Amino acid sequence: MSPKGRDILKSMVGAVEPTRPEVPSVQQPHRPSGAVKAMNLSLGRLGEEAAAAKALRESLASGDKVLEIDPAAIEMSFIRDRIPVDKDAEFERLKQSIQESGQQVPILVRPDPARAGHYQAAYGHRRLRAAAEIGIPVKAVVRKLTDEELILAQGQENGLRVDLSFIERALFARRMDEHGFSRDMIAKALATDKPETSRLLQVAQTIDPEIILAIGPAPKVGRPRWLAFAEKFRETGGQKKAQATISAAGFAMLETNSRFDVIWKAVEEKSAPQRAEQTLRTQGGAPLALVARSGKTFRITVKSAAFSEFLTQRLVGLAAEFEEENVGK
Repeated sequence: MSPKGRDILKSMVGAVEPTRPEVPSVQQPHRPSGAVKAMNLSLGRLGEEAAAAKALRESLASGDKVLEIDPAAIEMSFIRDRIPVDKDAEFERLKQSIQESGQQVPILVRPDPARAGHYQAAYGHRRLRAAAEIGIPVKAVVRKLTDEELILAQGQENGLRVDLSFIERALFARRMDEHGFSRDMIAKALATDKPETSRLLQVAQTIDPEIILAIGPAPKVGRPRWLAFAEKFRETGGQKKAQATISAAGFAMLETNSRFDVIWKAVEEKSAPQRAEQTLRTQGGAPLALVARSGKTFRITVKSAAFSEFLTQRLVGLAAEFEEENVGK
């Protein structure tokens, strides 16, 4: 092609090339679509499965054997991490997967220190429960572990999971603290630092465990709201309001995040001022007046015309006596 032809072709291409839009100075926040969210969740699960497979390879490389054990011979860890819920969709999916494809990743157990032929689970509690409900043996790696090693193994598996909520981690920290584990050990098991460990313990040690278990894992409720809830719970009447809410009809039917919202609203409401009432009577028992006090309000409702006249005559003198007694105060 001649130079002139190339120039003509270049000009034609340039004429139809779309102009690039200018980049706006302020970018609008990107909201992931449902498909993107689903993909992120899938990637999270793949990451967990990859980590579990890696742990399995390391166990097999170290000489551990995978055994099939009757679930009835295995107890849960002496420190629970999950908060049980009535309807657990993730557990049902796991159970269905094991029914269809078998248990792909073994659980980790240790020999029961007190009972021969029995075991304690370090992690894999949902796999253990699924096998028990299906009625099949559970695949498990048996390893001699101290209490500290068991808790570390349990905590390390927690670190791989994306669905353990803040309050579940907080309750796990409290249970470790109650068993006498040091703050350093708790932080190591939770794979977190000491300030975060303190915040977890602050929440779990302030809020009554009965209230936490009644609410459930509440995965959509993060640290800021739980810390604020702990402050409200500590205030006068906070625990009583929470107890009344979980005892109310219909509370147990709510979804776990909705349970938190309902209790939050209850503890946030300001209590009505305490009202104290007293009936003044004659020595013979005849009522003279009803005295009611609520906050700064003081009210006397007189029941006797004679007593009303008596008070009217004495009020000026009472005011003078009050002023004399309170001079200089």
